[in-house]
Amino acid sequence: MGNAVFIVWRESVEAILVISILYAWIGARGDGRIGARHLWAGVGGGLVLAGVLALAMLGLSSQLAGDALELFQAAIVILAAGLITHMVLWMRAHGRHMKRELEAGLARAADNAGGLSVALLAAIAVGREGAETVLFLYGLGLEQSGAALNGMLAGVGIGFVLALLTAWLIQRGAHWLPQRVFFRASELVLLLLAAGLLVAGVERLINLEWLPPLLEPVWDSSALLDDGGTLGGIASAFAGYRSQPSLMALCAWGGYWLLVAGLGRLQRRRAA
Repeated sequence: MGNAVFIVWRESVEAILVISILYAWIGARGDGRIGARHLWAGVGGGLVLAGVLALAMLGLSSQLAGDALELFQAAIVILAAGLITHMVLWMRAHGRHMKRELEAGLARAADNAGGLSVALLAAIAVGREGAETVLFLYGLGLEQSGAALNGMLAGVGIGFVLALLTAWLIQRGAHWLPQRVFFRASELVLLLLAAGLLVAGVERLINLEWLPPLLEPVWDSSALLDDGGTLGGIASAFAGYRSQPSLMALCAWGGYWLLVAGLGRLQRRRAA
C-alpha cells in the first residue's frame, strides 16, 4: 500500500503542478482566446490516454498464459523501473526551470495554435504522468495479491488526495516544504522503488531460466530481517532487499546504482 501511495502521490503532484501553471498562465493572459475550457479538455484527453493504455495492458495480459505471461509481466516490471529512473533524471535536469520553460513554450505555441496548444500540453502532461502511473501500479500489482492488492488500490486514492494537498502547499510557498526539498527527497525514494522493481523483474527472468542465478543464495539474513515479514517486506518493496538473494539479483541491484550514479555525474557535467 505504501509504495502505491507514494507513486500516485509523486506522479499526481507533477501533473497537478503543470495544470496549475497552465491555469495561472491562462488567467494572466486574459485575452479570451484561450480559456480554462481548453485546459480541462486537455486534462480529459490525457486521462483517456492513460485509461486506454491500462485497458490495452490488461487485454494483452489476458491473452497470454504460462511462460509468455510471465515474460510479459517481467518486461513490464523492468520497463516500470526504467521509466521511474528516466523520470527522476529528467526532473533533476528540468525541474528547477519547469515553470519558466513551460510558460515560454506556451507563449510561442499560443501565437500559432491558440487554445489547442494549451489542450495538447495538458493532455501530454496528464497522459504521460497517467501512463507512467498505470505502468508503475501494474508492475507493483504483479507482486501483490488478496488483501495486499486491495490495500494497494486504497493507496491509489490516498496518494491522489495527498498529491492535491502537497501541490497546494507548494503553490502557497510553504517555507517548510520548498519544491527543491520535495523533489530531492522523492527522487531518492523513487530510485529505491525502481531498484526494487528491477530486482523483482530479474528474479522473474531467473525463474523463467532466461537468466542464471549464478549463486543462490549468496547469504541468508532471515534471522536478522526476513523479507517475508512486515519490516522486511517493506524493505523488499521499497528497495529490493532480499534476505536470501541470488548473485544475479545482487549484480542487477548494484549495477543499477552504478548506472544511476554515472548518469547523474554525466548530467552534472553537461549542466556545468
